[in-house]
Amino acid sequence: MDPRNEHIQAITRRHFFQKGALGLGAAALASMTPMPAEAAALPSSGIGGLPTLPHFAPKAKRAIYLFMAGAPCQMDLFDYKPQMNEWYDKDLPDSVRKGQRLTTMTSGQKRFPIAPSKFKFTPHGENGTMISELLPHTAKMVDDIAIIKSLHTEAINHDPAITYICTGNQLPGRPSLGSWLSYGLGSMNANLPTFVVMTPNWSGRQQAQALYNRLWGAGFLPSKHSAVTLRKSGDPILFLSNPDGIDGSLRRRMLDSVAKINQETYRLSGDPETQSRISQYEMAFRMQSSVPDLVNLGQETQATLDMYGPDATKPGTFAASCLLARRMVERDVRFVQIFHRGWDQHGNVARDLPAQTKDIDQPAWALIQDLKMRGMLDDTLVVWGGEFGRTIYSQGGLSHENYGRDHHPRCFTIWMAGGGIKPGIVHGETDDFSYNIVKDPVHIADMNATILHCLGINHRKLSVPFQGLDVRLTGVEERSPVKEILI
Repeated sequence: MDPRNEHIQAITRRHFFQKGALGLGAAALASMTPMPAEAAALPSSGIGGLPTLPHFAPKAKRAIYLFMAGAPCQMDLFDYKPQMNEWYDKDLPDSVRKGQRLTTMTSGQKRFPIAPSKFKFTPHGENGTMISELLPHTAKMVDDIAIIKSLHTEAINHDPAITYICTGNQLPGRPSLGSWLSYGLGSMNANLPTFVVMTPNWSGRQQAQALYNRLWGAGFLPSKHSAVTLRKSGDPILFLSNPDGIDGSLRRRMLDSVAKINQETYRLSGDPETQSRISQYEMAFRMQSSVPDLVNLGQETQATLDMYGPDATKPGTFAASCLLARRMVERDVRFVQIFHRGWDQHGNVARDLPAQTKDIDQPAWALIQDLKMRGMLDDTLVVWGGEFGRTIYSQGGLSHENYGRDHHPRCFTIWMAGGGIKPGIVHGETDDFSYNIVKDPVHIADMNATILHCLGINHRKLSVPFQGLDVRLTGVEERSPVKEILI
């Protein structure tokens, strides 16, 4: 059967009148209901956003998410546990583990010996926040960031855990955070994508977990809300350059012809994805002039390049990605996400973790300082963190100089900075083993609610009907922004 006819026939007469009546009724009700004065005074959402958003005045206009894929060791970086030195090679008490489900990597171990961090911690900032020697640049900016030590999740393996924190569900198929922002708030720059993803190189363990484009996909939302990925080498975006023998004017004529065909397809089928296809073709055409300017780092001063470190001009590095992220938000790209892989330290923490932190420490610090100096940090939200934490007990062999750590969903650490976030604070506490949360737990859905809040969105009111549910990024359970870290 012709799929176009199948689609049309699927819209029954009763369904048509039901939807039409609801739509007309809603429109009539909206026309009779006065708009609250505070809502009328809010800035409108961007190009293509929902007319009802933002729900309230946002602190942040845009966001950058530095995602450490693989799960950083919280007790080796931020969650200082000096008491563990006395527990070296002693078994983790059952009263602490409380029968927790284990991964297959350690479920067969006869013992769970405590592995204290081998790295030194020192106090920094006005509040004497303890930070690992592996993060000397991050330590310098503790008064600029909020550190949350009490994140937790239900997922215990990488793919469901990353899918969960990025899309709000452990199963694939839901829209990502960036896609929700694109759908709800729209674009602030018609010549660049609303949502951009980069996946730079990494220096730690090279056998890293795979990343799938569904982590930045639009799920059941129109595909135009998916991220555009910036490549490490060659053309920054695939197929952006004209093929040999094709110039700009010819490509314009081709797009106009294709648009006519697509408009006729849309008239016959009514498939909204056809309109998405048209808009994406047009965006690609506009990006032919906007992207080369975006990625031209020759416009940066030497002082700026030095701030980001020696890798700033090396394509495909985390430093170059952070610098590009700043250039993107400077041009009003709504959401930039950088996935840095290689944080899955099941063994050889002594070698792999320092390599990973060296990749990200100076560039992440430089990004915050760069935004600050340009007056952009107040309205740009920056988030750093992974999908879960790691165990205090060792996976595999243990010595004072080296050990491994398994997955741990019960507690992990992230930091946030910029638009709407209180600087210089530490939120949440874990027990002496960095195993269980003892104060101010924050579920990953609470964190996503906090991100949406900073951007002027009530997470309960941003939903789309799908499979019988009003689907939200934050799920159906009761979740709330973390008010203690909000300005």
